Amino acid sequence: MKPKEVLAFCREKNVKAVDLRFMDFPGVWQHFTIPVGKLNEDVFEDGLGFDGSSIRGWQAINESDMIVVPQADTAVLDPFAAIPTLSLICNIQDPITREDYSRDPRNIARKAVNYLKSTGIADTCYIGPEAEFFIFDDVRFDQNAHEGYYHLDSSEAEWNRGRDEKPNLGYKLRHKEGYFPVPPADQLMDVRNEMMHTMIECGFDVEAQHHEVATGGQCEIDLKFQDLVRMADAMCHYKYIVKNTARKYGKTVTFMPKPLYGDNGSGMHTHLSLWKNNEPLFAGGGYAGLSEMGLYAIGGLLRHAPALCALTNPTTNSYKRLVPGYEAPVNLAYSQRNRSAACRIPMYSSSPKAKRVEFRCPDPSCNPYLAFAALLMAVIDGIQNKYHPGAPLDKDIYDLPPEELAKVPKAPGSLDEALANLERDHEFLLRGDVFTQDVIGTWIDYKRKREVDALRLRPHPYEFCLYYDI
Repeated sequence: MKPKEVLAFCREKNVKAVDLRFMDFPGVWQHFTIPVGKLNEDVFEDGLGFDGSSIRGWQAINESDMIVVPQADTAVLDPFAAIPTLSLICNIQDPITREDYSRDPRNIARKAVNYLKSTGIADTCYIGPEAEFFIFDDVRFDQNAHEGYYHLDSSEAEWNRGRDEKPNLGYKLRHKEGYFPVPPADQLMDVRNEMMHTMIECGFDVEAQHHEVATGGQCEIDLKFQDLVRMADAMCHYKYIVKNTARKYGKTVTFMPKPLYGDNGSGMHTHLSLWKNNEPLFAGGGYAGLSEMGLYAIGGLLRHAPALCALTNPTTNSYKRLVPGYEAPVNLAYSQRNRSAACRIPMYSSSPKAKRVEFRCPDPSCNPYLAFAALLMAVIDGIQNKYHPGAPLDKDIYDLPPEELAKVPKAPGSLDEALANLERDHEFLLRGDVFTQDVIGTWIDYKRKREVDALRLRPHPYEFCLYYDI
């Protein structure tokens, strides 16, 4: 829609309020709301002011004024607001220079797409993420000077087989057996159906919904691929819809990668392809039906994967998922069909239009704008420098002999290690001024101080199990 069409849509739908939304630096959606009467065509050009110093990782207090500029083509009716409310995603600008803000994640994603076009390699990058999440019935947690704990609960979880539920009907999912059982074992069918239907009503193309492998409410809903910025926008709505639908049912959702010990964590396997003049560029006659460009794209992803993880797996909790034995792609290799490789080439279809690369490391805690932009920059670097990924690894990686497995490169084992890799390897992200040195430095500093050090300095509950009686 164009601004005039948005205003006409507001009249048609009797909209009373307009919610202006944008993504903060770490990856949490922010908003403020104006009466619909305050929205006019000038607002789409001039924007509205807000305090940028109150947003994590953004402006200093002496440079706090910022502007949100609503984007008319992102208009969606909010499915949860009590009065008719229109949601508009905004770009962020400096009020003096009117330049797009370098730390605005959406701006970084837009610049990555523009850089792709400027190279002449392709004009479109399609992204298809598969975000997993947990739906719990109850959550309690706290951390202070003298205690630290968390408690999660789910009516379908294995640990509740013996609970007195008056009556306990016994349909509980065993660990690692949550993939595709029908109700009543799958107790979340209706919740996911409502999430799916709400996404469709909001204009998103949903391909499927299903229970995932873990017990305790692990789920997945898949959206059809879209161009990079559109998909990052869609993932913001995706999380909003999933969380608020669960809340209607008296349940809670987390996109933490590893909330449960001893069961599968939540990933966000991300499918990526490049197109030019409506023609797919990754299809060819090489391995798994890939073109030479497709192989070079994999080469770029694998070469930069240790640094990419700082953006695609950006939490300390991410590295409790990224361990061997839980279908997590810790080994930096590629293969057709093999889900234990970091890069997989899906073989569901022989159509050239379906040919893509799946990067399996990311998880849904990431900021989608930053993660997708970084993946594209690694792909471009691989193509420009013709980084061949070497021979594919079509064996079961987890059954390889130790001496053979030792030769396969590994993903970082911690957020601190991933940040160190990003510190060493980020020149490919700076090209085209997509990521700036300021953005990289701020990201590393923020993550180390607010997350790595914050966790490192606190006693862990399990340390008391290990060491209290020493």
